[in-house]
Amino acid sequence: MWMEGNTGETTSLRKGAIGTWQGVFQSFSFVGPAADVAILLIGTFAFAGASSALSVLLAWLIYGLWMITPYQFSKFKANAGSYYSYAAGSTKKGMLGPPALVSWMGENLTGQSFGILGFASFIYLLSSRISSIPYIWVAFSVAITLYMFILPYLGIRPSLNYVAVTGFAEAMFLLLGSIIIIVRVGHANTLVPFTIPAGALSAVLFGTVFSILDFTGLGTVTTTSEEIRDPKKRVRRSLIIAWALSGLALIPAAYALTVGWGIGNISSYASSPDPGLLVFRKYLGVAGFILLIIFTANSYFSYGVAKTNAVSRIWFSAARDGVVFPKGLSRVHRRYRTPSNAMLVWLTASFVIDMILGSIFGPENGALILLTTAGIAIIFVHIYANTGLSLYYRSLRREDRSLLYQVVAPTVSSVLGIVVIFYSVQSTVQSYTSSPSAINLAYLVATVVALVLGAVIGPAVSLYYSRSKPAVLERAGEYDAESSYT
Repeated sequence: MWMEGNTGETTSLRKGAIGTWQGVFQSFSFVGPAADVAILLIGTFAFAGASSALSVLLAWLIYGLWMITPYQFSKFKANAGSYYSYAAGSTKKGMLGPPALVSWMGENLTGQSFGILGFASFIYLLSSRISSIPYIWVAFSVAITLYMFILPYLGIRPSLNYVAVTGFAEAMFLLLGSIIIIVRVGHANTLVPFTIPAGALSAVLFGTVFSILDFTGLGTVTTTSEEIRDPKKRVRRSLIIAWALSGLALIPAAYALTVGWGIGNISSYASSPDPGLLVFRKYLGVAGFILLIIFTANSYFSYGVAKTNAVSRIWFSAARDGVVFPKGLSRVHRRYRTPSNAMLVWLTASFVIDMILGSIFGPENGALILLTTAGIAIIFVHIYANTGLSLYYRSLRREDRSLLYQVVAPTVSSVLGIVVIFYSVQSTVQSYTSSPSAINLAYLVATVVALVLGAVIGPAVSLYYSRSKPAVLERAGEYDAESSYT
């Protein structure tokens, strides 16, 4: 039977509400591929230049390695807490749960700037008349924030039906558009974008670091584990399809943008505010230009919907366990079966943070600063979950064990994560020391915040629970939608 809270609200999500393809686009929408193509790959091109397609390819392969952990865990547990619940339930004492959760909270409260401030920044790029109106970006931010709340609030199925339809159209447009550009470039096609020039290895690796962030969120179908039909099969299927689809959407596009812009002129790519739009307009005409604008705007909205779905369920799961969050956030809307309390609290806090940073640094820089924290914080989440999988291996039956996928792969994945963090920290430190400015200081502070959350506060919270509330910690992450009937 359903669990009921004191207010009569249920504390169980709607089981069997969605299928494989809704799960695929819960993950895929986090990538925001059209937004990456239109604008956000600039960070990759700034470092990797003509080898940017290689950086994107390497990032996609690395992220595929990171997908092994949720793939393995989802065989054994269906819990909306995703990486948090995986880490918490990997040991009897649950010590890895709070560090994973706190790290993820760091990403949750900053990563939404991609949707809220990113959308406002994109609209700014389209017209100087719009950008000249003081604080008009706040109105755009309010609009997308309301959308991010309303559609997910109305139910997991309608929200993911929307992103599935528009996401598939977006992926196909980017793939076909890239093919058209490649064909029209003709003899200018070359293998240079997939090679490493002499002395440019570090530049390609820096580009890879930025590109990894473009694939962040591919594992979030796991947050719908309590609502997807036959979760221990469909979640894994969704993970593979979403990862493959993200590669199809971004790798050919990165190559097409490189040869479309011109290898000889690639140094000017990153200095353009909207290079992706310019390339599509050059080779696909006004129609292609307008379609990319439409799909880019949709990228932000779809990301916002997927983000709300994921974060609200992570917080809901932790609140149900009594870890960090109050029990009130584990209550679910009686009619729509969505964690509406968690949605409202998260979006309110996120919006306030975005408005503060946006007011100080402008919407574009504010978003990039917050995304610096988000990028490092989510890597800590992966590291804690990877560690959890390696520890969980020992408790599995012999027939369920795989040394390669449950110990070796997650260990390698964590090492790569540490390398990415190192390069990210090195980049922000070098930027500030070589050019000490307010914005570079902000990037440095954002980096330090992520490091402190993942390496200090998270473990400290775990230590607190182990001493003060050990029973809570031991039960954390135990819920399994396929075996729990309460």
